[in-house]
Amino acid sequence: MIENLIKQFIKTFHVSDERTRVFFAPGRVNLIGEHTDYNGGHVFPCALNIGTYAVVQKRIDKMVRMYSVNFENIDIVECSLDNLRYEAAHDWANYPKGVIDTFKKHGYVIDQGFDVLFYGNIPNGAGLSSSASIELATSVLLKGLFGLKADMMSMVKMSQRAENEFIGVNCGIMDQFAIGMGKEHHAVLLNCQTLDYTYSPLKLQDASLVIANTNKRRGLADSKYNERRGECERALKQLQTELHIKSLGDITPEQFEQHKYLVQDETDRKRAKHAVYENARTKEAVIKLRAGDVAGFGELMKQSHKSLRDDYEVTGEELDALVEAAWMEEGVFGSRMTGAGFGGCTISIVKNSEIDSFIEHAGRRYTEKTGLTADFYVVQVGDGAKELVREIV
Repeated sequence: MIENLIKQFIKTFHVSDERTRVFFAPGRVNLIGEHTDYNGGHVFPCALNIGTYAVVQKRIDKMVRMYSVNFENIDIVECSLDNLRYEAAHDWANYPKGVIDTFKKHGYVIDQGFDVLFYGNIPNGAGLSSSASIELATSVLLKGLFGLKADMMSMVKMSQRAENEFIGVNCGIMDQFAIGMGKEHHAVLLNCQTLDYTYSPLKLQDASLVIANTNKRRGLADSKYNERRGECERALKQLQTELHIKSLGDITPEQFEQHKYLVQDETDRKRAKHAVYENARTKEAVIKLRAGDVAGFGELMKQSHKSLRDDYEVTGEELDALVEAAWMEEGVFGSRMTGAGFGGCTISIVKNSEIDSFIEHAGRRYTEKTGLTADFYVVQVGDGAKELVREIV
């Protein structure tokens, strides 16, 4: 596939391939710990073996030319390194532009333009973080092209900042972290407040991760994401009148039950409850997985989805239908929505011997309920963002 992308790069930009380099950043899926990242709690994501490829070559001027195979209706997007600003007409290309701009604002010298072709095999809009994937692909290509002394954690933080400030989406750090710091065959438990993290082997015995795309398109920037964040911030401020805490991630469920009366608005209280209980579930789930208790891990996934449905209210008809169809199937240890919600994907742990029947039966039930057709992906856990060695043949 890499050689085919290089051929397409040469055809698109009318250049030779002598100085062409290829970079890759994975997608990610969060196994448990949803909407906890910006609340100072824990998350448990892993990088996937699908993601964003970037074929790139330096130019001798200061122009950046970008093309995406995934958006063939949008022509090559051009901009100057001296004039990096958000432009709605540039659509997807604002993400790499934002990363370049953020690197420059942090003092990194990017003094030549480049041509870059992007290709992603992450389902667009599915909630597997295609935006953070293209941000980290841009980060590693900038480091590689210009010999920048930037470690991965710095690039993770700059990619998040690009999405917050250049794109205007107030996301937490989980997506960029999981994609940059991913490790093959491992998930990572991340404390989003301190950025302390530990890798945990994903030993699912005779089971696999199956991602199901509802094919209900969702847009993070214009979803209720920022609204939920505001509700949690209001709840936190009221809890802080009696509790010495920095975030909702600092509270145990027991402490929350004792002090929830401080949160005056019932909706804000429900949002805070989810953040607190989900954080506790995430830490407990990792302990169960390390002990080989896949069924116990799956039960916590189920509790997570119910909380996201009832307390955080970010699931919706399609996600609920797909998860509930999964819960009815033999060989399913657990299933829940993953990502921001309002459409997107579910993640299930399914016995290998039951995967085919799971896909057939859950898919049929979902279609009967919603009229939509779900896409299923049996995924492997991959490495984080990096340069790829070209396979010249």
